[in-house]
Amino acid sequence: MKYILSLFLIGSSLGLWAQEPVQWDLKTCVQYAIEHNISVQQADIQARLSKLQAELAKSNQLPTLNGSTGAGLRIGRSIDPTTNGFTNTQFLYNNFGINGGIQIFNGGKLKNNAEATTYSWQASEADKQNVSNDISLSVATYYLQVLSAIEQTEIAKIQIGQTKEQLAATQKRVEVGLLPELNLLELETQLANDSSTYINAYSQVEQSKLNLKALLNLDASVKFDIQAQVVDKIKLQSFADLQPDYVYAVAAQNLPGVKAAELRVKAADKNTLVAKANFYPSLSFGYNLASNFSNQFTYINGVALSGFSSITAASPFVTMNNTKYFVQSPVYTTTTATRNWGNIWNGWNNQLNNNFGQSFGFQLSIPIFNGNQAKIAYQQSKLNYKNASLQEQNTKNKLKQDIYTAYTNAVMAFNKLAATQKALTSAEKTFQFATKRYELGLLGTIELLNNQNNYLKAKVNFKSAQYEYVFRIKLLEFYKGEALSL
Repeated sequence: MKYILSLFLIGSSLGLWAQEPVQWDLKTCVQYAIEHNISVQQADIQARLSKLQAELAKSNQLPTLNGSTGAGLRIGRSIDPTTNGFTNTQFLYNNFGINGGIQIFNGGKLKNNAEATTYSWQASEADKQNVSNDISLSVATYYLQVLSAIEQTEIAKIQIGQTKEQLAATQKRVEVGLLPELNLLELETQLANDSSTYINAYSQVEQSKLNLKALLNLDASVKFDIQAQVVDKIKLQSFADLQPDYVYAVAAQNLPGVKAAELRVKAADKNTLVAKANFYPSLSFGYNLASNFSNQFTYINGVALSGFSSITAASPFVTMNNTKYFVQSPVYTTTTATRNWGNIWNGWNNQLNNNFGQSFGFQLSIPIFNGNQAKIAYQQSKLNYKNASLQEQNTKNKLKQDIYTAYTNAVMAFNKLAATQKALTSAEKTFQFATKRYELGLLGTIELLNNQNNYLKAKVNFKSAQYEYVFRIKLLEFYKGEALSL
């Protein structure tokens, strides 16, 4: 007996501990999951990558402009960039250049590629929203599972309370000899079973919370609890507002999965035009501006008279007073010096101005034969478009099938709820009659416990049916575009 009560006290203390954390409602759970779930974050990264691809494709239509410069030291035999002559001396060089171009005509390839990548980016955004929706539905499922488990825990508590009351009443009757001690032992066994049922129900609550925390990407060690809400107070729309044809018409216009499929069809259509552009000529315009500078480290800094030219028979002469005088030319020798780092840049501005050159031109490319690559690429693009169109139709067909299935499941859940409600009402009345007969000594303990267990099972089944019905209706509401809330 003491062991049974200790189990109950342990379960109660665990229940008190679970109430310490801040309680989350469904809306908070859904919002947190969308912001922190890894699958949603990965979908967000893919959408960002697609956006960058779209921006890159759009930028490819703009003109290009690139600048370049270089400086260095050349040693040994090389070509002087300013004279285009060979030299064997070391010299410093410096060059500058600007070049670029623009596509004038390419059969709309760049334009259509930019539009195709934009559609792909928008489809990725829709995929991200679709993943968020899937996570939201999973959160709602786990959330309702936790609520259902909590309800079962409360039912198990009530069951324990009823068994304890019967045990106390039976104890008094056994003590005065009105009932045999066997009845007391049977009730103690039932109390032990009820305590075990409570512990199992509580464990199910904690396990459901762990599953929900995993979906939220919340650390398992973090204290977490949800707002316990009575299922009878959850607002639900009527079947009249959730007819499958109407829900499908709304969902086909709003659900991101359908939008993503439609956008991929548009992207495939544009990619077909991109592939077709390979059959057309392309015309581009290019330009280039360049200049350079070079200077040797050694230079001529002066000349010195080293003598006169030798007299030969061919040397010129003059006659003065019948005397012949040969004319000799002076011979000069150049002197050289080495520039330091400060004066080696002398003449930099003049050389850049003198060596400044420009070029402008058009480039026409005409496809003649490329091994059928353009033809095959175009055929592949048409097949991709056909496949995207079929995928769009399949998405819509599956959505319609899912909505009709959800509606059928909702109808079945409603019928199941009505049946379990009748079973609960009948089990409750049976248990009440059995209790009265037991109190009058007209019914044995085993029969009473059987009726009590049947009543407990009926309550559990009814609560499970309630939460199943709530989920089925909430699923239809979600397809209709309603936010998930309780």
